[in-house]
Amino acid sequence: MFKVTPNPPDSDPASPYESPDSKQFHEAAERALNHYLNPGANIMATPRAPGTMFIVNPELSTETLLVHACESLASANVMANDLVDHLQGTSRNALLGIAQVIMLGELAVNRALDRLDPP
Repeated sequence: MFKVTPNPPDSDPASPYESPDSKQFHEAAERALNHYLNPGANIMATPRAPGTMFIVNPELSTETLLVHACESLASANVMANDLVDHLQGTSRNALLGIAQVIMLGELAVNRALDRLDPP
């Protein structure tokens, strides 16, 4: 049995832009594809508004910011060293490493403060 088939098959010559409805459908399909296949473009297209719950006053001086950072690092170092006494084994060693990193950060902030306001 032989079936008559056009070669190549007949295709609909209608463009997706021939009517306003088809153009809107095509635009919606493009947005949906971009949303799922290229999510980074959508994120970068909208400007980021910073939250106001925890915001640092932009009018503070660099010295003030460094002083607060130094005090925070010093407090974190004390808390970590106090907690080390309650731990043993690898957890103790890990926390001692974290305390050392905190101390190094504190030293770096102190050096920056010294450069801003030499003794």
